[in-house]
Amino acid sequence: MNRFSLAISSGIARVTESALGPYQTAVIRIGFTATWLLFLLREFPHRQEMYGPEGPWEFGLAQQLIKTNGAFTALIWTNGQLWFEAVYAFAALTSVLLLLGWRTRTMSVLFMVGVLSLQNRSVFMGDGGDNVLHLMCVYLVFTRCGQVWSLDERRARRDREARARGELVGPDRVGPALWAVLGFALVAVTAAGRLDGDPTVPVILWGVWLALAVWWVVGRRARTAQPRVLLDVVGNIVHNGALLVIMAEACLIYATAGWYKIQGSRWQDGTAVYYPLHLDYFSPWPALADLLSSSGTMVMLITYGTVIVQVAFPFTLFNRRVKNVLLAAMITEHAVIAVVLGLPFFSLAMIAADAVFLPTPFLRRLGDWAARARGRLSGRVRRCDDRTDLPEPRTPENPEHAHVGFTA
Repeated sequence: MNRFSLAISSGIARVTESALGPYQTAVIRIGFTATWLLFLLREFPHRQEMYGPEGPWEFGLAQQLIKTNGAFTALIWTNGQLWFEAVYAFAALTSVLLLLGWRTRTMSVLFMVGVLSLQNRSVFMGDGGDNVLHLMCVYLVFTRCGQVWSLDERRARRDREARARGELVGPDRVGPALWAVLGFALVAVTAAGRLDGDPTVPVILWGVWLALAVWWVVGRRARTAQPRVLLDVVGNIVHNGALLVIMAEACLIYATAGWYKIQGSRWQDGTAVYYPLHLDYFSPWPALADLLSSSGTMVMLITYGTVIVQVAFPFTLFNRRVKNVLLAAMITEHAVIAVVLGLPFFSLAMIAADAVFLPTPFLRRLGDWAARARGRLSGRVRRCDDRTDLPEPRTPENPEHAHVGFTA
Protein backbone atom coordinates (compact mmCIF):
# COMPACT_ATOMS: atom_id res chain seq x y z
CA MET A 1 0.00 0.00 0.00
CA ASN A 2 2.86 2.35 0.75
CA ARG A 3 4.43 1.64 -2.63
CA PHE A 4 1.13 2.32 -4.35
CA SER A 5 0.69 5.62 -2.50
CA LEU A 6 4.26 6.56 -3.32
CA ALA A 7 3.69 5.86 -6.99
CA ILE A 8 0.48 7.92 -7.00
CA SER A 9 2.12 10.88 -5.29
CA SER A 10 5.12 10.66 -7.63
CA GLY A 11 2.83 10.63 -10.66
CA ILE A 12 0.86 13.63 -9.40
CA ALA A 13 4.07 15.54 -8.74
CA ARG A 14 5.36 14.71 -12.21
CA VAL A 15 2.18 15.96 -13.88
CA THR A 16 1.87 19.16 -11.85
CA GLU A 17 5.48 20.29 -11.40
CA SER A 18 6.49 20.54 -15.05
CA ALA A 19 5.15 20.64 -18.60
CA LEU A 20 6.20 17.30 -20.02
CA GLY A 21 7.51 16.70 -23.53
CA PRO A 22 8.84 20.19 -24.33
CA TYR A 23 10.77 18.97 -27.38
CA GLN A 24 7.88 16.84 -28.63
CA THR A 25 5.40 19.71 -28.43
CA ALA A 26 7.90 22.01 -30.14
CA VAL A 27 8.25 19.54 -33.01
CA ILE A 28 4.46 19.28 -33.27
CA ARG A 29 4.21 23.08 -33.37
CA ILE A 30 6.85 23.38 -36.05
CA GLY A 31 5.56 20.41 -38.04
CA PHE A 32 1.92 21.42 -38.28
CA THR A 33 2.56 25.11 -38.86
CA ALA A 34 5.08 24.29 -41.59
CA THR A 35 2.62 21.87 -43.21
CA TRP A 36 -0.17 24.45 -43.22
CA LEU A 37 2.10 27.25 -44.41
CA LEU A 38 3.50 25.19 -47.29
CA PHE A 39 -0.03 24.21 -48.27
CA LEU A 40 -1.17 27.85 -48.33
CA LEU A 41 1.84 28.88 -50.39
CA ARG A 42 1.48 26.05 -52.90
CA GLU A 43 -2.25 26.64 -53.35
CA PHE A 44 -1.93 30.42 -53.50
CA PRO A 45 -2.59 30.54 -57.27
CA HIS A 46 -5.65 28.32 -56.75
CA ARG A 47 -6.96 29.90 -53.55
CA GLN A 48 -10.01 31.39 -55.31
CA GLU A 49 -11.21 28.02 -56.61
CA MET A 50 -10.61 26.34 -53.25
CA TYR A 51 -11.86 28.85 -50.67
CA GLY A 52 -12.76 32.03 -52.52
CA PRO A 53 -16.22 33.60 -52.81
CA GLU A 54 -16.47 32.58 -56.46
CA GLY A 55 -15.30 29.00 -55.98
CA PRO A 56 -17.32 25.87 -56.89
CA TRP A 57 -18.50 25.58 -53.28
CA GLU A 58 -20.17 28.94 -53.46
CA PHE A 59 -21.14 31.20 -50.58
CA GLY A 60 -24.80 30.15 -50.40
CA LEU A 61 -23.95 26.46 -50.09
CA ALA A 62 -21.38 27.26 -47.42
CA GLN A 63 -23.98 29.23 -45.46
CA GLN A 64 -26.44 26.34 -45.56
CA LEU A 65 -23.83 23.86 -44.36
CA ILE A 66 -22.64 26.15 -41.54
CA LYS A 67 -26.22 26.57 -40.35
CA THR A 68 -26.51 22.79 -40.21
CA ASN A 69 -23.26 21.85 -38.47
CA GLY A 70 -22.56 25.12 -36.59
CA ALA A 71 -18.85 25.07 -37.54
CA PHE A 72 -16.73 28.18 -37.11
CA THR A 73 -15.35 30.08 -40.10
CA ALA A 74 -14.63 33.77 -40.43
CA LEU A 75 -15.12 33.54 -44.20
CA ILE A 76 -18.86 33.18 -43.72
CA TRP A 77 -19.13 36.63 -42.14
CA THR A 78 -19.07 38.36 -45.53
CA ASN A 79 -18.70 37.41 -49.18
CA GLY A 80 -16.25 40.18 -50.06
CA GLN A 81 -13.08 39.54 -52.03
CA LEU A 82 -11.02 41.83 -49.82
CA TRP A 83 -12.11 39.98 -46.69
CA PHE A 84 -11.17 36.64 -48.22
CA GLU A 85 -7.69 37.89 -49.14
CA ALA A 86 -7.24 39.29 -45.63
CA VAL A 87 -8.21 35.99 -43.98
CA TYR A 88 -5.90 34.03 -46.28
CA ALA A 89 -2.99 36.37 -45.51
CA PHE A 90 -3.88 36.20 -41.80
CA ALA A 91 -3.70 32.40 -41.87
CA ALA A 92 -0.27 32.50 -43.53
CA LEU A 93 1.07 35.17 -41.15
CA THR A 94 -0.03 33.37 -37.99
CA SER A 95 1.57 30.18 -39.33
CA VAL A 96 4.90 31.96 -39.73
CA LEU A 97 4.76 33.54 -36.27
CA LEU A 98 3.79 30.31 -34.54
CA LEU A 99 6.46 28.44 -36.49
CA LEU A 100 9.05 30.87 -35.16
CA GLY A 101 7.58 30.66 -31.66
CA TRP A 102 6.67 34.32 -31.22
CA ARG A 103 3.99 34.78 -28.49
CA THR A 104 3.12 31.13 -28.89
CA ARG A 105 0.07 31.13 -26.63
CA THR A 106 -1.63 33.92 -28.55
CA MET A 107 -0.41 32.76 -31.96
CA SER A 108 -1.67 29.22 -31.34
CA VAL A 109 -5.18 30.61 -30.89
CA LEU A 110 -4.92 32.79 -34.00
CA PHE A 111 -3.44 29.85 -35.92
CA MET A 112 -6.49 27.80 -34.97
CA VAL A 113 -8.78 30.59 -36.20
CA GLY A 114 -6.99 30.68 -39.56
CA VAL A 115 -7.09 26.91 -40.05
CA LEU A 116 -10.76 26.56 -39.11
CA SER A 117 -11.79 29.58 -41.18
CA LEU A 118 -10.40 28.15 -44.41
CA GLN A 119 -11.12 24.47 -43.87
CA ASN A 120 -14.72 24.96 -42.72
CA ARG A 121 -15.40 27.30 -45.64
CA SER A 122 -14.90 24.46 -48.15
CA VAL A 123 -15.05 21.16 -46.33
CA PHE A 124 -14.46 19.03 -49.43
CA MET A 125 -10.97 20.43 -50.05
CA GLY A 126 -8.50 18.04 -48.47
CA ASP A 127 -6.76 14.70 -48.68
CA GLY A 128 -7.04 13.37 -45.11
CA GLY A 129 -4.22 15.42 -43.71
CA ASP A 130 -6.62 18.33 -43.30
CA ASN A 131 -8.61 16.32 -40.74
CA VAL A 132 -5.48 15.73 -38.65
CA LEU A 133 -4.50 19.40 -38.89
CA HIS A 134 -8.05 20.41 -37.98
CA LEU A 135 -7.86 18.49 -34.71
CA MET A 136 -4.29 19.28 -33.81
CA CYS A 137 -4.67 23.05 -34.26
CA VAL A 138 -7.22 22.95 -31.43
CA TYR A 139 -5.06 20.79 -29.17
CA LEU A 140 -2.03 23.04 -29.70
CA VAL A 141 -3.86 25.91 -27.98
CA PHE A 142 -3.68 24.07 -24.65
CA THR A 143 0.01 23.15 -24.85
CA ARG A 144 3.11 25.08 -23.83
CA CYS A 145 4.62 24.53 -27.24
CA GLY A 146 7.14 27.37 -26.99
CA GLN A 147 9.33 26.01 -24.17
CA VAL A 148 12.18 25.21 -26.56
CA TRP A 149 13.17 26.15 -30.12
CA SER A 150 11.20 29.39 -30.09
CA LEU A 151 11.69 33.14 -29.95
CA ASP A 152 9.79 33.13 -26.66
CA GLU A 153 12.32 30.75 -25.11
CA ARG A 154 15.22 32.85 -26.37
CA ARG A 155 13.67 36.06 -25.01
CA ALA A 156 12.99 34.45 -21.62
CA ARG A 157 16.56 33.13 -21.46
CA ARG A 158 17.97 36.58 -22.20
CA ASP A 159 15.81 38.06 -19.45
CA ARG A 160 17.06 35.47 -16.94
CA GLU A 161 20.65 36.11 -17.91
CA ALA A 162 20.15 39.86 -17.58
CA ARG A 163 18.64 39.46 -14.10
CA ALA A 164 21.52 37.16 -13.11
CA ARG A 165 23.94 39.93 -14.09
CA GLY A 166 21.97 42.38 -11.95
CA GLU A 167 20.58 44.30 -14.90
CA LEU A 168 17.13 45.83 -14.82
CA VAL A 169 14.63 44.10 -17.10
CA GLY A 170 11.84 46.39 -18.27
CA PRO A 171 8.18 45.38 -18.24
CA ASP A 172 6.60 43.65 -21.20
CA ARG A 173 4.72 46.10 -23.42
CA VAL A 174 4.02 44.01 -26.50
CA GLY A 175 2.06 41.33 -24.65
CA PRO A 176 -0.49 43.66 -22.97
CA ALA A 177 -0.87 45.69 -26.18
CA LEU A 178 -1.54 42.54 -28.18
CA TRP A 179 -3.97 41.34 -25.52
CA ALA A 180 -5.87 44.67 -25.59
CA VAL A 181 -6.17 44.76 -29.38
CA LEU A 182 -7.35 41.16 -29.62
CA GLY A 183 -9.74 41.70 -26.71
CA PHE A 184 -11.34 44.65 -28.50
CA ALA A 185 -11.70 42.54 -31.65
CA LEU A 186 -13.17 39.65 -29.64
CA VAL A 187 -15.73 41.91 -27.96
CA ALA A 188 -16.73 43.42 -31.30
CA VAL A 189 -17.11 40.03 -33.00
CA THR A 190 -19.11 38.61 -30.10
CA ALA A 191 -21.41 41.64 -29.93
CA ALA A 192 -22.06 41.35 -33.67
CA GLY A 193 -23.21 37.75 -33.21
CA ARG A 194 -20.46 36.30 -35.39
CA LEU A 195 -19.59 33.60 -32.85
CA ASP A 196 -23.05 32.06 -32.70
CA GLY A 197 -23.24 28.33 -33.37
CA ASP A 198 -20.89 25.74 -31.94
CA PRO A 199 -19.73 27.16 -28.56
CA THR A 200 -16.34 25.39 -28.68
CA VAL A 201 -14.40 28.12 -30.47
CA PRO A 202 -15.96 31.05 -28.50
CA VAL A 203 -15.22 29.27 -25.22
CA ILE A 204 -11.59 28.73 -26.25
CA LEU A 205 -11.16 32.34 -27.42
CA TRP A 206 -12.68 33.91 -24.30
CA GLY A 207 -11.08 31.36 -21.98
CA VAL A 208 -7.55 31.99 -23.25
CA TRP A 209 -8.05 35.76 -23.29
CA LEU A 210 -9.27 35.82 -19.68
CA ALA A 211 -6.58 33.36 -18.57
CA LEU A 212 -3.85 35.61 -19.96
CA ALA A 213 -5.34 38.56 -18.10
CA VAL A 214 -5.39 36.65 -14.81
CA TRP A 215 -1.83 35.45 -15.37
CA TRP A 216 -0.59 38.97 -16.05
CA VAL A 217 -2.36 40.47 -13.03
CA VAL A 218 -1.06 37.77 -10.70
CA GLY A 219 2.45 38.13 -12.09
CA ARG A 220 2.44 41.88 -11.54
CA ARG A 221 0.36 42.30 -8.37
CA ALA A 222 0.79 39.14 -6.30
CA ARG A 223 2.83 39.79 -3.16
CA THR A 224 3.65 36.14 -2.55
CA ALA A 225 4.72 33.31 -4.83
CA GLN A 226 1.77 31.04 -4.05
CA PRO A 227 -0.67 32.46 -6.65
CA ARG A 228 1.96 32.24 -9.39
CA VAL A 229 2.82 28.68 -8.36
CA LEU A 230 -0.88 27.75 -8.48
CA LEU A 231 -1.30 29.17 -11.98
CA ASP A 232 1.83 27.38 -13.11
CA VAL A 233 0.46 24.10 -11.76
CA VAL A 234 -2.81 24.63 -13.62
CA GLY A 235 -0.90 25.43 -16.81
CA ASN A 236 1.17 22.26 -16.44
CA ILE A 237 -1.91 20.11 -15.91
CA VAL A 238 -3.63 21.58 -18.99
CA HIS A 239 -0.48 21.13 -21.08
CA ASN A 240 0.07 17.54 -19.99
CA GLY A 241 -3.58 16.69 -20.53
CA ALA A 242 -3.48 18.12 -24.06
CA LEU A 243 -0.28 16.22 -24.78
CA LEU A 244 -1.96 13.01 -23.65
CA VAL A 245 -4.92 13.74 -25.92
CA ILE A 246 -2.59 14.30 -28.89
CA MET A 247 -0.90 10.96 -28.25
CA ALA A 248 -4.24 9.19 -27.87
CA GLU A 249 -5.52 10.81 -31.07
CA ALA A 250 -2.50 9.56 -33.04
CA CYS A 251 -2.95 6.05 -31.65
CA LEU A 252 -6.66 6.14 -32.46
CA ILE A 253 -5.96 7.17 -36.06
CA TYR A 254 -3.60 4.26 -36.62
CA ALA A 255 -5.67 1.73 -34.70
CA THR A 256 -8.92 2.48 -36.55
CA ALA A 257 -7.15 2.64 -39.92
CA GLY A 258 -5.44 -0.69 -39.29
CA TRP A 259 -8.54 -2.52 -38.07
CA TYR A 260 -10.66 -1.23 -40.96
CA LYS A 261 -7.96 -2.44 -43.37
CA ILE A 262 -8.08 -5.90 -41.82
CA GLN A 263 -11.81 -6.09 -42.51
CA GLY A 264 -11.49 -4.96 -46.13
CA SER A 265 -11.04 -7.52 -48.90
CA ARG A 266 -8.95 -5.11 -50.98
CA TRP A 267 -6.28 -5.05 -48.29
CA GLN A 268 -6.38 -8.82 -48.08
CA ASP A 269 -5.76 -9.41 -51.79
CA GLY A 270 -3.37 -6.47 -52.31
CA THR A 271 -5.49 -4.41 -54.69
CA ALA A 272 -5.72 -1.51 -52.18
CA VAL A 273 -2.06 -0.78 -52.92
CA TYR A 274 -1.97 -1.87 -56.56
CA TYR A 275 -4.81 0.23 -57.97
CA PRO A 276 -3.82 3.66 -56.58
CA LEU A 277 -0.38 3.21 -58.17
CA HIS A 278 -2.09 3.13 -61.59
CA LEU A 279 -4.41 6.10 -61.14
CA ASP A 280 -3.28 9.27 -62.89
CA TYR A 281 -4.37 11.39 -59.93
CA PHE A 282 -2.09 9.45 -57.56
CA SER A 283 0.82 8.83 -59.93
CA PRO A 284 3.06 11.88 -60.28
CA TRP A 285 5.92 9.49 -61.14
CA PRO A 286 4.40 6.75 -63.33
CA ALA A 287 7.73 4.99 -63.88
CA LEU A 288 8.29 4.68 -60.12
CA ALA A 289 4.73 3.45 -59.57
CA ASP A 290 5.16 0.83 -62.33
CA LEU A 291 8.41 -0.31 -60.76
CA LEU A 292 6.78 -0.85 -57.37
CA SER A 293 3.66 -2.56 -58.72
CA SER A 294 5.57 -4.83 -61.12
CA SER A 295 6.66 -7.05 -58.25
CA GLY A 296 3.94 -9.06 -56.56
CA THR A 297 6.24 -9.67 -53.61
CA MET A 298 6.78 -5.92 -53.15
CA VAL A 299 3.02 -5.23 -53.26
CA MET A 300 2.40 -7.99 -50.72
CA LEU A 301 5.10 -6.67 -48.36
CA ILE A 302 3.76 -3.10 -48.56
CA THR A 303 0.16 -4.23 -48.08
CA TYR A 304 0.61 -6.51 -45.10
CA GLY A 305 3.42 -4.43 -43.64
CA THR A 306 1.18 -1.36 -43.54
CA VAL A 307 -1.63 -3.22 -41.80
CA ILE A 308 0.68 -4.89 -39.27
CA VAL A 309 2.46 -1.65 -38.36
CA GLN A 310 -0.75 0.34 -37.93
CA VAL A 311 -2.51 -2.29 -35.82
CA ALA A 312 0.54 -3.05 -33.68
CA PHE A 313 1.78 0.46 -33.01
CA PRO A 314 -0.55 1.43 -30.11
CA PHE A 315 0.42 -1.81 -28.33
CA THR A 316 4.16 -1.10 -28.61
CA LEU A 317 4.15 2.16 -26.62
CA PHE A 318 5.20 0.29 -23.50
CA ASN A 319 8.32 -1.09 -25.19
CA ARG A 320 10.59 1.76 -26.20
CA ARG A 321 12.77 -0.13 -28.67
CA VAL A 322 9.93 -1.78 -30.57
CA LYS A 323 8.01 1.51 -30.58
CA ASN A 324 10.97 3.36 -32.09
CA VAL A 325 11.36 0.73 -34.82
CA LEU A 326 7.68 0.92 -35.80
CA LEU A 327 7.77 4.71 -35.57
CA ALA A 328 10.66 4.82 -38.04
CA ALA A 329 8.73 2.45 -40.30
CA MET A 330 5.62 4.66 -40.23
CA ILE A 331 7.59 7.85 -40.92
CA THR A 332 9.31 6.11 -43.83
CA GLU A 333 5.96 4.90 -45.12
CA HIS A 334 4.53 8.43 -45.09
CA ALA A 335 7.62 9.77 -46.84
CA VAL A 336 7.15 7.14 -49.58
CA ILE A 337 3.45 8.06 -49.87
CA ALA A 338 4.40 11.71 -50.29
CA VAL A 339 6.67 10.88 -53.24
CA VAL A 340 4.98 7.93 -54.93
CA LEU A 341 1.31 8.94 -54.53
CA GLY A 342 1.83 12.70 -54.63
CA LEU A 343 0.30 13.41 -51.20
CA PRO A 344 2.95 15.59 -49.54
CA PHE A 345 0.72 17.49 -47.12
CA PHE A 346 -1.09 14.40 -45.90
CA SER A 347 2.28 12.79 -45.25
CA LEU A 348 3.69 15.89 -43.54
CA ALA A 349 0.64 16.09 -41.26
CA MET A 350 0.96 12.44 -40.26
CA ILE A 351 4.72 12.71 -39.71
CA ALA A 352 4.10 15.75 -37.50
CA ALA A 353 1.58 13.71 -35.50
CA ASP A 354 4.06 10.84 -35.23
CA ALA A 355 6.68 13.24 -33.86
CA VAL A 356 4.97 13.27 -30.46
CA PHE A 357 6.40 9.78 -29.89
CA LEU A 358 9.99 10.61 -30.87
CA PRO A 359 12.48 10.04 -28.02
CA THR A 360 13.81 13.15 -26.29
CA PRO A 361 17.54 12.29 -26.71
CA PHE A 362 17.04 12.05 -30.48
CA LEU A 363 15.23 15.41 -30.58
CA ARG A 364 17.99 17.02 -28.52
CA ARG A 365 20.62 15.72 -30.91
CA LEU A 366 18.51 16.96 -33.80
CA GLY A 367 18.39 20.41 -32.18
CA ASP A 368 22.17 20.35 -31.65
CA TRP A 369 22.74 19.44 -35.30
CA ALA A 370 20.47 22.27 -36.42
CA ALA A 371 22.25 24.72 -34.09
CA ARG A 372 25.66 23.69 -35.42
CA ALA A 373 24.46 23.98 -39.02
CA ARG A 374 23.10 27.43 -38.28
CA GLY A 375 26.38 28.38 -36.61
CA ARG A 376 28.38 27.26 -39.63
CA LEU A 377 26.06 29.17 -41.95
CA SER A 378 26.22 32.34 -39.88
CA GLY A 379 30.00 31.96 -39.68
CA ARG A 380 30.24 31.83 -43.44
CA VAL A 381 28.00 34.86 -43.80
CA ARG A 382 30.09 36.71 -41.21
CA ARG A 383 33.32 35.87 -43.05
CA CYS A 384 31.79 37.12 -46.28
CA ASP A 385 30.79 40.35 -44.55
CA ASP A 386 34.32 40.75 -43.17
CA ARG A 387 35.69 40.79 -46.73
CA THR A 388 33.71 43.90 -47.59
CA ASP A 389 34.80 47.44 -46.80
CA LEU A 390 31.37 48.52 -45.64
CA PRO A 391 31.10 49.58 -41.98
CA GLU A 392 29.07 47.44 -39.59
CA PRO A 393 25.57 48.94 -39.25
CA ARG A 394 24.59 50.13 -35.81
CA THR A 395 21.23 48.86 -34.60
CA PRO A 396 19.47 50.00 -31.45
CA GLU A 397 18.89 47.39 -28.78
CA ASN A 398 15.44 45.90 -28.74
CA PRO A 399 13.69 46.95 -25.52
CA GLU A 400 11.04 44.30 -25.91
CA HIS A 401 10.70 41.90 -23.01
CA ALA A 402 7.98 39.32 -22.52
CA HIS A 403 6.16 38.19 -19.43
CA VAL A 404 5.64 34.47 -19.07
CA GLY A 405 1.87 34.90 -18.99
CA PHE A 406 1.79 36.07 -22.59
CA THR A 407 4.41 33.72 -23.99
CA ALA A 408 4.15 30.39 -22.19
